[in-house]
Amino acid sequence: MKPALPLLRGSETCPSGVSYAFTTRLGGVSVGPLATLNLARTAGDTDSAVVENWRRVAAAMQVSVEQVALLTQVHGCDVARVVAPAGPLDVVAVADAAVCTEPGVLLTVRVADCVPVLFYAPGGVAVAHAGWRGAAGDIVTKAALALAEATGQPMSSVRAWVGPCIGAESYETGPEVVDALVSSGVDRSVAGPPGPWEREHADVRAVVDVQLRRLGVCVEHIRRDTATDDTLFSYRGDNGVTGRLAGVIVLRA
Repeated sequence: MKPALPLLRGSETCPSGVSYAFTTRLGGVSVGPLATLNLARTAGDTDSAVVENWRRVAAAMQVSVEQVALLTQVHGCDVARVVAPAGPLDVVAVADAAVCTEPGVLLTVRVADCVPVLFYAPGGVAVAHAGWRGAAGDIVTKAALALAEATGQPMSSVRAWVGPCIGAESYETGPEVVDALVSSGVDRSVAGPPGPWEREHADVRAVVDVQLRRLGVCVEHIRRDTATDDTLFSYRGDNGVTGRLAGVIVLRA
């Protein structure tokens, strides 16, 4: 029997109406720099490997691989409404966040340093991809508001899980990145935390946390630094040649 796919979840009890997880780079069939659970069509991988990797993730989430709903993410702030999946290779929308109220659809967000956020409210799920541009544009607030509107639930009923991403210690930037994050209404000490570095560092996770909590959303973090954890893909840590992790969430009937 194959070992269970290593998926990351929080420590708090998950509501009965939803299942969610964050993948690692382990448990798949891709090879080379993309080894082994790469979840995106990337140079150096094959469609058959990506499909098999998604098949394993879908099985671990107790859905079929045909129920996978992928986004083409462009570091923007659009939120798509997803009504049906498209499978493990085709995309359902060009957007960096999505909302779905259909049971059984495996809504996904893919990352390799950016912040993946999964949302649940009774009657619906949502995902968001927050790089520094998305965080500066408050993409997670837009996703949470869209979910609350789609489900008719108050913001106090929305839960969010924030997955592995690059940590502030690993994310050296120019001041323009921190300036952009501060423009979203977050204190500079949060967006660009002080530390023993000459150039500024950005803490996108901390910015996302502030944005969610000021809405009244219940937030749980899976605190893993993609740049330093060798069980995770990292665009920076792998010098731009790497696979993609995913956050996945499905509404149960």
